[in-house]
Amino acid sequence: MSLNAAQRSAVETLSGPLLVLAGAGTGKTRVVTYRIARLIKSGVEPDRILAVTFTNKAAREMLERVAALLPKRSDNKKPEISTFHSLCVRILRRQIHLLGFPNQFSIYDRGDQESIARQLLRDYKTNGSTRPSDFLKKVSEWKSAGIRPSQALETAQYSQDYLFATAYASYQNRLRDLGAVDFDDILLLTEELFERFPEVKQKEAARFDRILVDEYQDTNMSQYRIISGLAETHRNLCVVGDDDQAIYGWRGAEVRHILNFKRDWPDAKTVRLEENYRSTEQILSWANRLIEFNRLRHSKRLRSIVQGETPHILRCQDGDAEAKRVVASIQRRIDEAHRRPRDFAILFRTNEQPRAFEMELRAAKIPYNIVGGQSFFDRKEIKDIMSYFRALIHPRDDVSLLRIINAPPRHIGSATLGKLRQFAISNKKPIWDALKAESEAFQSLDPKTQDAITNFRLLMKTQAQKFRVNFSPKTVESFLEAIRYQDELVRLYPDEAERKARNDSVGEVLDAVASYLKEHPNGTLSSFLDDSALGGSDFSSKQDKVAQDNAVLLSTYHAAKGLEFPEVYMVGLEEGILPHRRSIEDLSEQGIEEERRLCYVGVTRAQKRLTLSLAVQRLNRGKMKATIPSRFLYEITGQSDNPRYHAVKSGKTPQNNGQQ
Repeated sequence: MSLNAAQRSAVETLSGPLLVLAGAGTGKTRVVTYRIARLIKSGVEPDRILAVTFTNKAAREMLERVAALLPKRSDNKKPEISTFHSLCVRILRRQIHLLGFPNQFSIYDRGDQESIARQLLRDYKTNGSTRPSDFLKKVSEWKSAGIRPSQALETAQYSQDYLFATAYASYQNRLRDLGAVDFDDILLLTEELFERFPEVKQKEAARFDRILVDEYQDTNMSQYRIISGLAETHRNLCVVGDDDQAIYGWRGAEVRHILNFKRDWPDAKTVRLEENYRSTEQILSWANRLIEFNRLRHSKRLRSIVQGETPHILRCQDGDAEAKRVVASIQRRIDEAHRRPRDFAILFRTNEQPRAFEMELRAAKIPYNIVGGQSFFDRKEIKDIMSYFRALIHPRDDVSLLRIINAPPRHIGSATLGKLRQFAISNKKPIWDALKAESEAFQSLDPKTQDAITNFRLLMKTQAQKFRVNFSPKTVESFLEAIRYQDELVRLYPDEAERKARNDSVGEVLDAVASYLKEHPNGTLSSFLDDSALGGSDFSSKQDKVAQDNAVLLSTYHAAKGLEFPEVYMVGLEEGILPHRRSIEDLSEQGIEEERRLCYVGVTRAQKRLTLSLAVQRLNRGKMKATIPSRFLYEITGQSDNPRYHAVKSGKTPQNNGQQ
């Protein structure tokens, strides 16, 4: 296709600062690649052009597109197109010795980081109360915000933060001693180089005459400062992005970088790309209406010449009905509209949501992929509980037994398990037999361990009997209390937010049991486990073969950004889900605005057909509770003058009785 007027303006503006506000589906990548080609055709040497993006895939695609637009050069010069991290590694290889690191430094992966962190925390005598992963998560947050060890103490809010801030300095010193950096250091140390050694910044900046940055709304503080430093002399900086799709604040991205571009570069030209080539006018009208409720944004309005059907809203009785109706709709579209599974996406906000949709898709034998969140059945806590269930029914299931025998810890450690496994192997018996008091393996253990094993066997036998008498959410809840699984969550996840998310997943087991018994009143624990594996191994293997090429996509909104589908289902449009409860509890408007952008991203993934769904009531830890429709539904459908909308925004809407 030829360039439209706005695209042409962006491509042909070759000098000075330029802000390209590229709305969803407006041909952003096309503009970037055509602009690079235009610069080269105008006489700029290819290797004097730097283009920076966020993923290796995007960088490769950009380079391929530019190459296709230009004749092959005899000097083989080409623009430097890379990710931020690749760019900074090259800079560090040349200059990091100034910071006391060898130029041939190592880049440590997560396992290497955890080895250092584990030893450090041991030195600080935390007695195992703090996990290395929690420490590294906090350090990563500090580094993404450009916070050095000397500054970390000033930002500490909780007692654990003070420990982490002190350990942060030791961690960095240890990395330097080892001649290594971690992934976050690649940006932070480049920024430090530019700050401490202005001559290095000037030398690196002098390598380029033109700089382009893709997805500028996703830059964090270090990336922002690095790019500003490289461009400050020649001022030929073009940034492309969309503040309406800024959804990564939780990982350090700062939307104010794109919002304040004109303040940082007062002579910048602004070009708005508003002609959408992806979606119908009806879908875009909903997207435009929604995003206009955000106050912190650049004004723009998407438009399309393609007409289509008005988006749909499904109001369902409960979460199970929502999953059934969505999957039935997909099946109907496959049968009647000749769609393929790959034409559909089901978008969700939280990791607890996909479970019901997975169950229905399995039952309907519709292949699916899940990205942006673990499958319900693949999460550690769900695997643990399912392993407990299998061990209750079949104690000779060694795999399940070994998974749960010491979760939570019961003084049955690895040495003990080694003895038990060896006995089982030597005698060709299941490990459960080795737990019997008369077994040689049991008798070789110390009294404390023997007591622990005896108590475990009694626990499992007692609980198995309870499940045989009554299989219900109440029995499951009682079982979780009996095995003290909450203790395991407390032990493994000291971070309250993560522990809450894990606990929510455990609550989904109660919901799954309640849903199953609603459909199968005489169901048992055994039949529930069978039903959880709907389709069997034969279907699973077929699904694996086709999922990459022809499968419904189950995705978080975050993971779906940059993708597009003929038909999209946005599920769970309720207060507390979208917008997420954390943003509702945030006293500032910033959290709600990012959630609204997330909803906008979901809407603009749809090309031809869009469906939004909500449940009037949902199961929450085995109990049915009424829901409140998302405020975004009122905004997106033009009902913001509805008194109930203002009540929802104020948080004063009473819980309904499920009869909306």
